[in-house]
Amino acid sequence: MSGILKRGLMQGLQTTWTLGKVIFPITLIVTILQYTPVLPWVIEKVSPLMGIIGLSGEAAVPIVLGNVLNLYAGIAAIISFDFTVKEVFIMAIMLSFSHNLFIESAVASKVGIKWWIIVGVRVGLALIAATIINLVWNGGSEMAQYGFISQEQATISGWADITVNGLQTAIIAVIQLAVIVIPLMVIMQFLREKGWLAKLSNGFAPVTKILGMEKNTSMTLVAGLTIGLAYGAGLMIQAIKEDDVSKRDMTLALIFLVSCHAVVEDTLIFIPLGIPVWPLLIIRLITAFLLTMVISFLWKREEQGKRKGTTNDYSNNTIRS
Repeated sequence: MSGILKRGLMQGLQTTWTLGKVIFPITLIVTILQYTPVLPWVIEKVSPLMGIIGLSGEAAVPIVLGNVLNLYAGIAAIISFDFTVKEVFIMAIMLSFSHNLFIESAVASKVGIKWWIIVGVRVGLALIAATIINLVWNGGSEMAQYGFISQEQATISGWADITVNGLQTAIIAVIQLAVIVIPLMVIMQFLREKGWLAKLSNGFAPVTKILGMEKNTSMTLVAGLTIGLAYGAGLMIQAIKEDDVSKRDMTLALIFLVSCHAVVEDTLIFIPLGIPVWPLLIIRLITAFLLTMVISFLWKREEQGKRKGTTNDYSNNTIRS
């Protein structure tokens, strides 16, 4: 038992170091940027585009903050303005697909998937979903009534305070990572060596089969669905090393998870906005399943076409000779 604990701790520390090298600098930079003219400039440039998806110019503030920082920043910005129910729902669905882009995309790219694919899928889904809701839904014109949310913000003034705040935020982010990842790695090591991980994979196998993946991808999906992309990336990295998860299956798993991850937390967090959260969850799940299944089908079809072409070339060369 002590050997399993030791191996799990070492794996957890190694994974924390790998992900911490990404999370710390990005968190520090982004935290400092929010006190500079950079974010206001970005918001100013994005505001005119909001009308295309049925949002007012002020909606650029929560959209940008949610993508650059995190969901909490986006929601805090939403309740700072007066929006209609429809606008709030559109922003909620956009932020559920696309948020915390820098950290989550950078961490997920450590698995070996190009970061621009991750960003492209998330932003694309956000824009498509917003456009469809804007065109299809004719209601929601009444003003949104927000629930009670307490916000306590420390007064930050001067570059010294800004830098200290950035360092504190970055350090806390890494500590939170370690608190989640290290115990998770210990648990995974225990499950793996006791043979229970194989049983869990078998139980989740029907879902991975529907999505066009092998069953050894199951724990990656479970981790991403429950604890999110950033924290689940540790398990994804380990899965590639130890579970022989193929590049194809890991790509499909990430496509699914960028559409739908941390389903409990990322759904419940929108409750204070006073909108129904079940549609958010259902839309994310259906989108994730359909998108992954379509990409898996097209990918498999392309591979079959290449194999068929190779076979035909070999047959022709044989006949000629």
